[in-house]
Amino acid sequence: MGGFFGAVCKHDAIMDVFFGTDYHSHLGTKRGGMAAYDKETGLQREIHNIQNSPFRTKFEGVFDEMKGNSAIGCISDTDPQPLLIRSNIGTYAISIVGLINNADALINQYLAFSGGHFGAMTGGRINSVELVAALINQKSNFVEGIRFAQNAIEGTASVLILKDDGSIIAARDKVGRIPVLVGKNDQGYCVSFESFACQKLDYEIERELGPGEIVELSVDGVKQLSPPNKDMKICAFLWSYYGYPTSCYEGVNVELMRYRNGEIMAKNDKENGNCLDIDYVGGVPDSGTPHAIGYANMSDIPFARPFIKYTPTWPRSFMPANQRDRDKVAKMKLIPVHDLIMGKNLLFVDDSIVRGTQLKETVDFLYDNGAKTVHMRSACPPIMHSCKYLNFSRGNNDMDLIARKVVYELEGEEGSKYLDEYSDASTERGKKLREEIAKKFNFASLDFQSLKGVCEAIGLTPDKLCTYCWNGKE
Repeated sequence: MGGFFGAVCKHDAIMDVFFGTDYHSHLGTKRGGMAAYDKETGLQREIHNIQNSPFRTKFEGVFDEMKGNSAIGCISDTDPQPLLIRSNIGTYAISIVGLINNADALINQYLAFSGGHFGAMTGGRINSVELVAALINQKSNFVEGIRFAQNAIEGTASVLILKDDGSIIAARDKVGRIPVLVGKNDQGYCVSFESFACQKLDYEIERELGPGEIVELSVDGVKQLSPPNKDMKICAFLWSYYGYPTSCYEGVNVELMRYRNGEIMAKNDKENGNCLDIDYVGGVPDSGTPHAIGYANMSDIPFARPFIKYTPTWPRSFMPANQRDRDKVAKMKLIPVHDLIMGKNLLFVDDSIVRGTQLKETVDFLYDNGAKTVHMRSACPPIMHSCKYLNFSRGNNDMDLIARKVVYELEGEEGSKYLDEYSDASTERGKKLREEIAKKFNFASLDFQSLKGVCEAIGLTPDKLCTYCWNGKE
């Protein structure tokens, strides 16, 4: 994933953008960057690797190194950004959030007619931000260029541009899979992925951009450069997993959605006569916790934390890249509360079950510490497709996903014709999927939230939500 934040202020904007960008650190782990514009200095830029230390420590010297009344910042899980670009339509800094699936085709097409070149990274790969800039620069102005780029890209691209006059252009991706919000105070305007980042810096949310909408921010106001598209497909996983609990998207708060989601799962279990002998309900921390609170509130089963993650020295964002080392660190982080585990029947709610590697380690850990039974609930449906629009649940192929892997083990390639049945707990195939995954992970029982339940918890109609990873529908 990734996130960005920008501000245009009457005062120096560096502090606002420093903190606003830092508030997006949960969305990416690879690169952090800032760019600023000052009338005397012009455009400035700084990029740091944040894989082994947080954004704020790498950029703590930025207040001495940058100045300007307008600035943008980004957290990136992909390429270094923002980039400084000099082109036929101006000199500017640019940052994007999204994913380009047809990058090779676009690069080859561009090189074939332009006679130009790209700066290549290790292995010959091209920075996706530079590619987007090259697409934009094929047109005579930013609006036409952004529209052209977004229409050419197979995937997702929200764009933030800091111009050499100090104004900021913000463009939400064409179907609104990720949010872009505009905030306002008496000193100027900001633009952000996360709503709480605006509010913590004393900006009031003025509005959310619509799908494909393009605006320009200056200290004098917000000018619409291109109206929103009609259709929206915002990512439902924003609420289920990677959105921050204090944020709202399309007017729906993340934390409250997760409570509702847990309540719906508990209601279904009650109606089906499941899990009547549970001692405690817990969440797989951290994002599973609010789903579990909702489940506990509806089921009247006490909520508890039978284990705590020790994060002061190993926060989630800075896990080792090697999977074996990641698994070891994940295990070392789990600290049991023995009185809440020994001899207890436990039900845990996780935000999702993707590959399940670390979840298996967690369940083994609970049994090793004396749990009588461990039941599991997933706050979203079985993930059947790797995401092709953002970075979440991506893999080399769909068989990396535990649900698809089990379907293949049960029926081979033929099973791919019946994914809807496997997702549905009321069908024989659906029951078999849950039984087989439960066996693999030693769950006493397993169930998934239904697609209908997720949509109900969010409160938006299904046609406005991207649910591709669950049902394969675009």
